Amino acid sequence: MILDKINTPEDLKQLDREELKLLSNEIRELIINKVNATGGHMGPNLGVIESTIALHYVFNSPQDKIIFDVSHQCYPHKILTGRKEGFTNPDKYYEYTGYTAPEESVHDIFKVGHTSTSVSLATGAAKARDLNNEKGNIIAFIGDGSLSGGEAYEGLNNAAVLGSNMIVIVNDNDMSIAENQGGLYKNLKLLRETKGKAECNFFKALGFDYCYLDEGNDIDKLIETFEKIKDINHPIVVHIKTIKGHGLPAAERNKEAFHWVVPGILNESAKISENNAETYDSITTDYILNKAKADSSVIAVSPATPGASGFSQEFREKLGKQYTDVGIAEEHAIAYCSGLAKCGAKPILAILSSFVQRTYDQISQDLCLNNSPITMLVYWGALSGADATHLGSFDIPLISNIPNIVYLSPTNKEEYLSMLNWSVEQDKYPVAIRVPYGELVSAGMPDNTDYSNLNKFKLTNAGTDIALIGLGNFYHLAQEVKSELSAKYNINATLINPCYITGIDEDMLESLKKNHKLVVTLEDGMLNGGFGEKISRFYGNSDMKVLNFGGLKEFTDRVPIEELYKRYHLTSELIIGDINKCLEVYSA
Repeated sequence: MILDKINTPEDLKQLDREELKLLSNEIRELIINKVNATGGHMGPNLGVIESTIALHYVFNSPQDKIIFDVSHQCYPHKILTGRKEGFTNPDKYYEYTGYTAPEESVHDIFKVGHTSTSVSLATGAAKARDLNNEKGNIIAFIGDGSLSGGEAYEGLNNAAVLGSNMIVIVNDNDMSIAENQGGLYKNLKLLRETKGKAECNFFKALGFDYCYLDEGNDIDKLIETFEKIKDINHPIVVHIKTIKGHGLPAAERNKEAFHWVVPGILNESAKISENNAETYDSITTDYILNKAKADSSVIAVSPATPGASGFSQEFREKLGKQYTDVGIAEEHAIAYCSGLAKCGAKPILAILSSFVQRTYDQISQDLCLNNSPITMLVYWGALSGADATHLGSFDIPLISNIPNIVYLSPTNKEEYLSMLNWSVEQDKYPVAIRVPYGELVSAGMPDNTDYSNLNKFKLTNAGTDIALIGLGNFYHLAQEVKSELSAKYNINATLINPCYITGIDEDMLESLKKNHKLVVTLEDGMLNGGFGEKISRFYGNSDMKVLNFGGLKEFTDRVPIEELYKRYHLTSELIIGDINKCLEVYSA
């Protein structure tokens, strides 16, 4: 294999052009095999193999800094920068993260997993180079889909007037995760159709020098283009047209499905089976379709991640004008929904927990300060074994401490649908609902709770001595703890489903003082600033002992969830052990 000769980017420079082309085929085969085995980003990486080889052939990383946007396309880069074992050796498939990571290599400048950041980061790196009188090219590698994010515009605006070396490579494959959305893409289309010669040019209008390459998967032409702009003394956009999923026919045909894939997607034995089992995704889309059919003011909104919330292409087509994909623009999504709600529409925004972090100011100012009655569905909110860039454990502290918003956390299907319908129909509050994470749980009976009676907890089982308050996903863990306390210690603990993350039921908490010694809170997220601390604060001036269980304030990176549960004492056995220790101290 040609790859046997490649351990650093410098080794590339010893290859001739034909060897480079053979190398691209080897890398493509490695990525396909590895991602098929482990899951991961398939299409984005296959589309940039040739451009990544050309970048490292022409430039001199790490002196020349290549800064990837969102890292969905960093696998070829990792293979060429000393981490090929993570792709050649199945035993080491999980050794490296799927995103750029400076702790892995000096060739990774930033840890990046959210989109539209590369130009801003690169502009800062370029300015630092200039302040320190250093040399080197600064290259931001950004996809066309990422250009829909607000930070990309801010970065481009600043980068255009830097006045020194700044190279922005726009990898244009005419796709985001799903189809591109927004007016910018009309101009990109025009530029592709005119081979970059159209007078109307977004990048030139900002002040960039500009060049276009139609054959963005051609190594020879990529090298020729990069050699021309290497060491340039002013900002330039290099616009290259590529094919997402290049070299894998299935990925080229179905670009959305092959953006990120599950393991075994290409296995002949893997058959698409008809699975009619309900999920939280399916009951959500069924609800929205039925609601939209009956009410023309209902509209579903996604910030470019429709598949993650079950918003299939069929679902989107059925909704028609009652669906908006705003692009990778979470901040805009919040303000857009606020505008919709203030003017009589009923927006339902689906967003992942990890991406809510990008919207703090808009939730606070554009949404909650204006008290706009939107419905925000927060998906994947939970402790997990995800990469550090995609953790879903921070949404509770972020959302629940902003005034005016109501944040709900259902424990089963019936509660979820009841909360969803209440939220869509009410007009007094912005409402967020933490969509249950995991397999669907059904209570088997309708939920008739009036959720307009804010912050009233549900007392599921009345007991004595110990009260267990299990929030959302962890209500079922609280049930387990209650069962074991009864079976092993003959303790009849009180069980409470709080429903609300944003407030506390003071009357119920006060009543627990009469015949309880200990209140235990369980939440599937970070403890600092979270739900449990609200309970602890309430009891702070009393004799009630409180134990809060949840995650620590830390960035975890692909730590198995079982290991995290042990670390955080989130198993019934460990929780009961802590309860016993607390009561022993309390009794003493």
